[in-house]
Amino acid sequence: MSDKPTNNPFAALRDKLGALPPGPPPAAATEPSATAKRYVGRVTVRRERSGRGGKAVTLAEGPGLSGHPLEKLAKELAKALGTGARVESNALVVQGDQPDRVVAWLESHGFANVARGN
Repeated sequence: MSDKPTNNPFAALRDKLGALPPGPPPAAATEPSATAKRYVGRVTVRRERSGRGGKAVTLAEGPGLSGHPLEKLAKELAKALGTGARVESNALVVQGDQPDRVVAWLESHGFANVARGN
């Protein structure tokens, strides 16, 4: 028995349309290109526990974040790291003690001057 179907409902349509145009080119690699936007303001990433019931959080703050949609950055950061994130007084607050991961994420998203605090 043959693996080919005995009745192809699209054969008549294929005969009427002829050859199809080529599809879109394959997606480019997700590495940042030379033309990717870089943000030059300083961003400080530090860990904090005071006033939070003993729970550690990671704060990213500084003039490098001004002018950026912080709510959008917090949402993307939370999704990328698998934690909670929010905005408090012009600073990104990420749940947990993870300044290394936050620094790496910010640098990969175009923030050039990211410093690690305490």
